[in-house]
Amino acid sequence: MAEAATIEQRSEVEATQSERVVKSTCRGCHGACGVLVHVRDGVVTKVVGDPDNPMNRGSLCSIGLAAPELLYHQDRLLHPMKRRGARGSGQWERISWDEAFDTIAAKLQGLRQAHGAESVCLVQGTGRDYAEFLYRFANVFGTPSVATPGYICYFPRVVVHNAVCGGLPIANYEAHPKCAVIWGCNPHITSPEEYQGAQLVDALNAGMKLIVIDPRFTTLASRATIWLQLRPGTDTALALGMLHHIISNKLYDRDFVENYTIGFEQLAERARLWPLERVAEITWLPARKIADAAELYAREKPAAINPGQVLDGSVNAASNALCLGHLMALTGNLDRQGGNVLFSPPKVKTLSQFALHGELPPEANAKRLGGAEFPVANQGMITTHPKLLDSILDGTPYRTRAVLVHGSNALLSWPDSQRVYKAFNALEFLVVTELFMTPTAELADIVLPVATWLETDDVAAYWTRHGKVSVRQKIVQCGEVKSDQEILMELGKRLGYADKFFPTMEDALTDLLTPSGLTWRQFKEVGFLPGELRYEKYRTRGFSTPSRKYEFVPEKISAMGRDPLPTYLEPPESPVSKPELCKVYPLILSTGYRQPMFFHSESRQIPSLRAKWPEPLAEVHPETAARYNLKDGAMAVIESPRGSISMKVKVTPGVLRGVVAAPHCWWFPEKTSPDHGWREANVNMLTDSGPPYDAYAGSVSIRTLLCRVRPA
Repeated sequence: MAEAATIEQRSEVEATQSERVVKSTCRGCHGACGVLVHVRDGVVTKVVGDPDNPMNRGSLCSIGLAAPELLYHQDRLLHPMKRRGARGSGQWERISWDEAFDTIAAKLQGLRQAHGAESVCLVQGTGRDYAEFLYRFANVFGTPSVATPGYICYFPRVVVHNAVCGGLPIANYEAHPKCAVIWGCNPHITSPEEYQGAQLVDALNAGMKLIVIDPRFTTLASRATIWLQLRPGTDTALALGMLHHIISNKLYDRDFVENYTIGFEQLAERARLWPLERVAEITWLPARKIADAAELYAREKPAAINPGQVLDGSVNAASNALCLGHLMALTGNLDRQGGNVLFSPPKVKTLSQFALHGELPPEANAKRLGGAEFPVANQGMITTHPKLLDSILDGTPYRTRAVLVHGSNALLSWPDSQRVYKAFNALEFLVVTELFMTPTAELADIVLPVATWLETDDVAAYWTRHGKVSVRQKIVQCGEVKSDQEILMELGKRLGYADKFFPTMEDALTDLLTPSGLTWRQFKEVGFLPGELRYEKYRTRGFSTPSRKYEFVPEKISAMGRDPLPTYLEPPESPVSKPELCKVYPLILSTGYRQPMFFHSESRQIPSLRAKWPEPLAEVHPETAARYNLKDGAMAVIESPRGSISMKVKVTPGVLRGVVAAPHCWWFPEKTSPDHGWREANVNMLTDSGPPYDAYAGSVSIRTLLCRVRPA
C-alpha cells in the first residue's frame, strides 16, 4: 500500500522516515473498536485490533482491517467539486474550499432571508460521532429540520426507555450473563450501537445460553439454546406473549416488581390479551417454544436482551421498546450486573449541552417536520424521511428548498428510493459530503470530500450509552479532505457565527471534554475514559422517572397523548392485513439482512471486501424455489407494488417457506457514472414511505412487505 500512495496522499501530520504505531478508534461501523494503526514514511500500511482496548480486546472485523484500502482508494473524492450542466449529468469541475464554503453560505443565507431557516434541512446518515456538531450548526442557524434514520433506528428505544426507567439499558456482556436474547440482530458481525462482537463471543464461549429471535438461520442461531424463527414483522406479538407467560406463571421477580416499579396491574391486564395460543397463530411459532424461551430468560439470571434495528423499522417501534423494557424489569434483570445496565456516562459534555439545543427558539422548534405528529421523534429532535419528502415535493406544511447531506447515501438507504430521487431532483440546492461519488452525490450541486476516521481527531463513541469514550486520532491527510466536524464549523463561521464555533478542532474537543478536566492533548495521552461503573443504582436513588420507579405505565408517554401500554399492530402489508394484495404478491419480503463486510451502502468499491460478497443474494426456502422455478445461483426478479429489482438466488432451508430475505443498499460503484446501477438491486425500490406510521416515532414498516418472485 505504501508504494501505491501518491505524493498528495502523504501525511501532513507527521511524515517521518520511520515506522510508528498509533492507538486510535475505528469507525468502519458503529462499533468503535480500539485499533493499532501502523504508519511507515507517513503512509498507513495496516490496521489491526488493539489487544489492550477493553471494548474489542484485539479483535477487528474485515471492514476495519480494510481501512487502508478505503483510505488510499483511487476513486476517493479529494477536492471539492461543483456540478456543471444538468443535475445528475455526471459533469463536475474542481473548486477551492473557499469557493465551496462561500457558495454554500450565500445560498443558505439567501434562503433563510426569503423563506425562513426551516427551508433548509440537514441530513445525518450513519452516526459517525459528528451529530453534536451537526445539531450545533442547525440550532445556531435556526432550522429545526434535521433528518436522520433515528426514527427507524435506535431513537424509539432511547426515548421510550428514558420514559420507563430514565436511560437506555445495555446488555452487560463484559459481566458474562447466563442467558442473552438476541432479538433481530447479528451483533457479532455488525457491532451495532454500544456493542462490540468480541464481548458477545467471549460471553458465549464462557457458557452463556442463547435465545435467538430471527426469521433467518444465522451463525448465532446455530449456537442458540432456542431459536425462534418467527414470521417477519410479528416481534411485538411474540414479546407480548412472553410477558403474558412470565406474569401468568409468576416467573417475575416479585421483590423488584413490588418495591421498584409501578403500573404492574395495568400491564398484567394488557398482557392477558395475549395468550400463547393467539401469539402462536400470529407468529407461526409453536406455543410451547415461546413458553420455553420466556422461562429460560426469566429463570437463567442474570440475563440480557440485545435488540436490533428490525424492531425500530416497524409500525410497532415504540411498543417493541416498551415490551423489551418490561421484560427486563419483570425479571429483575434491569441495571443488574450481567443483565441490561444503565451505564453512567463518562465526564464529557452531553450532546444537548455541546449541540446548544437551547439556542433554537421555541417558535422554530415548533416547525419541526412531523414534530407534532410523532412525539418520540420530536423528543429526539428528528425529522423523519417521509415528512421531509412531503415537504420537498408537496410543500407540506412548508417547502424545504435546500438539503445538506452528511454520511447518507439516501437513494439506497431511505425507504421508497424513487420518491427520494424525485425529491432530491426537485431541490433548489443540494450539498453532499462524501468519501466517493455515490448515486446520491451525483445529484448534488456541490460535493465536499470528507475525511475517513484515519484523518480525523475525535472523542469516539461520544453519543452511545455504554459509558465509555475513546480517542480517535488524525494520522494522515489525503488531498484536501476535511472532517464533517471541520466542515460544519467552518460553514458556521462563514455564516457569521464565529462566536458559536471554535478556532480549531482541538479547541472544540477540549470544550467537549470540559467536565473531565482534560484538554484534547491530555485526552490523547489517556486514550480511554469510562464512566463510573455501578450496578443496581435504583436501590439508593431510584430511577430517573417522575415516580422514581420503573414505570410499566410511563407518565411521559401518557403525556404525549399516546397509549402508554404496548400493543401489536399487524404489518400494514402482510398476508393478514392485505389478503387481496397477497393474491398478487404472495410472498413475504424481509429486507435488510446484514453482511459483515458492508456497512449499509459502504465498501462495495473496496476490493478485499467486495471479493467476499461480490453480488446481492436473495434467500429463499427450497420449497419456495421449487414452486416459483427459482434455481440456486440464477438471477431472479423481485417485485412489489412499488417496483422491481434483480438479485441472484440463494436457496437455503435457513429462511421460512414463503419468505424472501433480501439485503439492502446494493449499488455498483464500478458501473457507469452517474447511475452506478442504483436501481438494479436496491431493495428500497420496493419499499414504501407512506403511512401508516408508528404513532409515537413515525417509524415506517421498511423491513416487512409483500412481493412476488420469478426467474429473470
